[in-house]
Amino acid sequence: MAFQCQRDSYLLEFDTSVVSCVPAELKLENNGKKEKLKGFNVNLKDTILFPEGGGQPDDHGTVGGVPVLRVVRQGPEAVHFISSALEEGQEVHIKLDWERRFDHMQQHSGQHLITALAETMFGYKTTSWELGRQRSSIELDTASVKPGEMDALEAAVNEKIRAHIPVTVKLLSIDDPAVEKVRSRGLPDDHAGPIRIIDIEGVDANMCCGTHVSNLSHLQIIKILGTEKGKKNKTNLIFIAGNRVLKYAEKSYNIEKSLTVLLKTGADEHVDAVDKIQKTVKRLQKSNLTILRDMAVLIAQNFKNKTDRGNFFSLHNKDGDNEFMNIIANEIGFQDTVIFLTVGEEKGAGLFLLAGPENIVTEVGPRVSELLQGKGAGKAGRYQGKANSLVKRAEAESLLREHSSKLTAGEE
Repeated sequence: MAFQCQRDSYLLEFDTSVVSCVPAELKLENNGKKEKLKGFNVNLKDTILFPEGGGQPDDHGTVGGVPVLRVVRQGPEAVHFISSALEEGQEVHIKLDWERRFDHMQQHSGQHLITALAETMFGYKTTSWELGRQRSSIELDTASVKPGEMDALEAAVNEKIRAHIPVTVKLLSIDDPAVEKVRSRGLPDDHAGPIRIIDIEGVDANMCCGTHVSNLSHLQIIKILGTEKGKKNKTNLIFIAGNRVLKYAEKSYNIEKSLTVLLKTGADEHVDAVDKIQKTVKRLQKSNLTILRDMAVLIAQNFKNKTDRGNFFSLHNKDGDNEFMNIIANEIGFQDTVIFLTVGEEKGAGLFLLAGPENIVTEVGPRVSELLQGKGAGKAGRYQGKANSLVKRAEAESLLREHSSKLTAGEE
């Protein structure tokens, strides 16, 4: 069936009734963590909430005042997942999240327009597309595009937008001869009901289940951001349409203002200014590394020159790397000395190196790594790795001092 959202994409509210409501679980990803929510799958007599499909995400909204967390299509039905139960036969009022819907309409109709003109102008067929949260991509069946083609394509699509061209929806039976004349990448296996055609007058006719604008002028504008190499000799065209272009322009302008203040140059000079800063930083980093290497040698020599140096050496330095620590260990020598070195934030993350007689390092290395909440590995009298927290460095140092005292006592 064609849902009410597919018959009228601009309808914001709608009254219908509950056909069924059954307990269900929904898997969601929240800040990278997967979680399961208990709730109910609700089938309605009709709906204005679009179920995910055709490269377009589902709509948000409420049913009977209850937020809808997911809408998916199962055959001819749209299944709404909500957190509380509704009664079968109950009359309910649906409200649509219009901002999300209109954004999806702009991106989806924009994709149809770009796809049609990319094929007409350059012969590039669309093999798939994705409506992303910030920008969308169209996979073109070409290994590369020629210089100037995307500029020409962008100019052409925006000319169509300015021409105020109508976009209409047609419902055809699957055996209608007109179906053979429209562009399509095929129907889903569980498709049921009439074939839905999105017709951009004089530009394109395409099978599609999604929600669309009724006139290209509602797209406002399309910006092709560029292309990227795709998979298997394909090219990904990246674009934004409508309100996303306005938000992109506002964000870019605010970034430009901030960079002007930080760099103390006009917008046209930002790239050159950042390039100079990067080159300066690289020179300073190189000089800093040289100083650190020299400092490592001096630290080791200073320890070796002490008459009462003992057989344990510990040092924490905020700056440094693995090479810095290894130079110290090599210069001091760790056959008869236990060496414990760390670099990084004093109470934060960093690197560590434990060096000394192999029997002591093998025994204590994993315990030191555990105290520093890190991961390490070792061989031939060295154990080193990353530390997620140096808060317990003093505790690790005490443990190592205790084991180094066995050297003084002549213990194995």
